[in-house]
Amino acid sequence: MSHLLRVALPDVPGSLGTVASAIGSAGADIEAIEIVEHREDGKAVDDVLLELPTGVMPDSVVSACHRLDGVEVLWISRYAMGNLQLDLEAVEALTEDPRAAVGHLVELLPTVFRADWAALVAPDGERASVVTATSAAPELVDVAGEWLPLAGRGRLQAPEHEQAWESTLVAGVPVGAHGRAIVMGRRGGPEFLDSELVRLEHLAALAVTMAR
Repeated sequence: MSHLLRVALPDVPGSLGTVASAIGSAGADIEAIEIVEHREDGKAVDDVLLELPTGVMPDSVVSACHRLDGVEVLWISRYAMGNLQLDLEAVEALTEDPRAAVGHLVELLPTVFRADWAALVAPDGERASVVTATSAAPELVDVAGEWLPLAGRGRLQAPEHEQAWESTLVAGVPVGAHGRAIVMGRRGGPEFLDSELVRLEHLAALAVTMAR
């Protein structure tokens, strides 16, 4: 069963290899590793896609990592997708039909950022209209109206006390003119990092440029 592990570790040569060895000793197989962020405190944040054989529990992987000096597991959960996608692959996909680049980006975002859903929304009076959205997106017409217009990239407040939004983390960036925005959500975590928000902003800006 595939799991995604997000881990913070010392940003020094050899640290990733040590973590990989610990994960292997716990019985898990590493399918892919992606560096998510380099922090100013001397730590790096990496995403590790794992395959856990039958009988191997996520807790054993977490314990193996926590036994290492300076290593912290930030998040681990089941991961339904088969592999990690690089931003470059998304850019290449957008070039296939530049006029539809923004809509195509929305379709790609759940894979690129390991999110559950994404949508392109636009202001419509006190509410919002949904220009396009992935199939898992919740009802956004009333909610997105409270977010728009966005002043810049950032984390957004999900509705409280609504079951459809329970444990959902949301991020968004403005897209071109007319108050439109791309928003995406994760259920249960991990939190959207600053570096992820910057990547989202850059990809959105590129898609807008392509569509002109």
